[in-house]
Amino acid sequence: MLKGALAALAISVALPAASWAAGFDVNATTTDLALRGYDPVSYFTESTPMAGEVDITAQHNGATYRFASVENKEMFEADPAKFAPQYGGYCAFGLAQGYKFDGDPEVWKIVDDKLYLNLSPKVSEIWQQDVPGNIDMADDKWMNVKDVAPAELAPH
Repeated sequence: MLKGALAALAISVALPAASWAAGFDVNATTTDLALRGYDPVSYFTESTPMAGEVDITAQHNGATYRFASVENKEMFEADPAKFAPQYGGYCAFGLAQGYKFDGDPEVWKIVDDKLYLNLSPKVSEIWQQDVPGNIDMADDKWMNVKDVAPAELAPH
């Protein structure tokens, strides 16, 4: 019941931000901007999301990432998989349920040196009740849904 209600809530409040020009495996804006312009490295180095600069960017998986500094860009380019958000930036709890909802770059958690986003603070609270279990479920589902459009996964 909770899962169904959560899915319905997420659909009603989360309009997909992705244009999918970058591909269905990355949650990007209509201009292919990942993380809504936040610097992915800053989560790890500053312990907070920092806005990236328009003129300091790098491409990864068809999406554009912005960075607060050239040093952060260089760190990302050296190992993008280390810094890019899990599940292409989609909501980690949504993925655990088999759906692709927008991940809010301001609702995040680093677990085992990996960045996870969630749809909202309320969804994050639910996700955090069983982080390892939710990550396991999301990891299992990701390979089957990463190339599927979010609308095709939405409950009907």
